[in-house]
Amino acid sequence: MSTPLPLQDPVRADRGDAREQHRLATRLRHQVGRAIADFGMIGDGDKVMVCLSGGKDSYTLLDILLQLREKAPVSFSLTAVNLDQKQPGFPEHVLPEYLESLGVEYRILEQDTYSVVTRVVPEGKTMCSLCSRLRRGALYTYAEEQGFTKIALGHHRDDLVATFFLNLFFHAKLSGMPPKLLSDDGRHVVIRPLAYVREDDIVAYAEAKQFPIIPCNLCGTQENLQRKQVKRMLDQWERESPGRIDQIARALGDIRPSQLSDPKLFDFLALGRTAAADIVRDADAP
Repeated sequence: MSTPLPLQDPVRADRGDAREQHRLATRLRHQVGRAIADFGMIGDGDKVMVCLSGGKDSYTLLDILLQLREKAPVSFSLTAVNLDQKQPGFPEHVLPEYLESLGVEYRILEQDTYSVVTRVVPEGKTMCSLCSRLRRGALYTYAEEQGFTKIALGHHRDDLVATFFLNLFFHAKLSGMPPKLLSDDGRHVVIRPLAYVREDDIVAYAEAKQFPIIPCNLCGTQENLQRKQVKRMLDQWERESPGRIDQIARALGDIRPSQLSDPKLFDFLALGRTAAADIVRDADAP
């Protein structure tokens, strides 16, 4: 007769979960703090607008920034801003109730971009591009009106890597999603404090914190998007060679212009001129 396996001690299991959650939170704070320091994302007196969509990434961004603000050597303000795009069935109460429970300053903007996107984009076509432009325009306008000095977005390490391959495969250019940038009109500094954070860690953190996730019903079901194709490719690479995405992310921060082929970034024409001139001079010498 086999001996029954001992039941797991629920108290010990809870303690183990708590320790793991503590380690995860510590890792995220360290990675976000390092990104802020590496790229000079937030300075003393900054007024930061945290764009909150209701997804796991932006919830995590806000949560970690709130934690870092408590111990930061500089003083800065945080305001959570959400754009209610008037999607049918959007639970308007979720974000205000959550943010009020935290005591966070926030603002809900209302703009019916949903009707615009569904009217302009043919059925079955990708809506993300137009939706993003409209959302970005509304948020940038509000940021300028309110005098925000930084706009914080929730893109993480995997987003940065995926964007690199999107531009490589579909636009024939080596470019990506920088951790910090100046908007095209030169009026806004956009920061991505989650630039060093793995998506898997964000998923685990969001589950542990039980964030009230709000799904996007406008484009979330469009399975044939180019970004999703790239994500499937990266997921397969990571399964076959764990750590590959991290290697690619590190490579994005170690660019060697002289090892590529862009004459605008490296003066290939001047390369070797000095040596050639020396040869000619030596040949002409008596």
